[in-house]
Amino acid sequence: MATPGQWIAGARPRTLPNAIVPVMVGTGVAIGEDGFVWWRAILALLVALSLQIGVNYANDYSDGIRGTDDERVGPMRLVGSRAATPRQVLIAALGCFALAAVLGLILVVAIQAWWVLLVGAAAIAAAWFYTGGKHPYGYRGLGELAVFVFFGVVPVVGTAYMQTEHLSWAALFASIPVGLLSCSMLVVNNLRDVGTDGQAGKRTLAVLLGAERTRTLYVACQVVPFVVALAMIPITPWAALVLLAAPLAISPIRAVLSKAVGPALIGVLQQTGKLQMAYGLLFAVGLAIIF
Repeated sequence: MATPGQWIAGARPRTLPNAIVPVMVGTGVAIGEDGFVWWRAILALLVALSLQIGVNYANDYSDGIRGTDDERVGPMRLVGSRAATPRQVLIAALGCFALAAVLGLILVVAIQAWWVLLVGAAAIAAAWFYTGGKHPYGYRGLGELAVFVFFGVVPVVGTAYMQTEHLSWAALFASIPVGLLSCSMLVVNNLRDVGTDGQAGKRTLAVLLGAERTRTLYVACQVVPFVVALAMIPITPWAALVLLAAPLAISPIRAVLSKAVGPALIGVLQQTGKLQMAYGLLFAVGLAIIF
């Protein structure tokens, strides 16, 4: 039986900014558009967190039963380390997905937007089939695209919509840098595991591109969000607040470009999460003031 600490580690807390930042930014848009509803924002955050933890447990289960995690340099995995049985981890993943579904249903009922159920179902399916099923798309280099959509576009636009009850161009545009920063978390994670993933037959985008191109992709995912913010300044000057987070990008970019490998990239993942949180908070404040 895994200990509580091992279950927390298996939930991969360093990835939680992927869930928190989109909701912050979407709420910033809602506040700026005078549509902020506090309890809906909280429920949206709980949905996002449940999905993020659920996908982490689902990946743990699916990779574990395939043997992909038998040799790892990153954080411990419950199944791969034999700390928990595959069935226990599967139940944890399905429980998180069920919680996300119930909380999401409450939001849907509140605004009577039944079509959103299809979006929620797609998000849960994307979470499971990333590494689950017979043909996981995460093993075919499509993980970053899914992250951009389901940890960028969908949660930012969805969080704003659940509060304002209308689709917003501002939310869609704001979702671009959020999605790229979420991708940067996956890119550095897959860069760290590029050797073992390739040996295990897990053809992530990092495996397909190779380490050097993956490093370039990581830098792009870090830099472009700031370019987007600069592009917004003429019409939304407070977007410039995100530039205060730029110094946090220096250290992880330097480490990646200096060809850090394996365990050295674990610290880069943590630094990337800090940048993501700082950018998201500043961006949310800027959007709340402007729109």
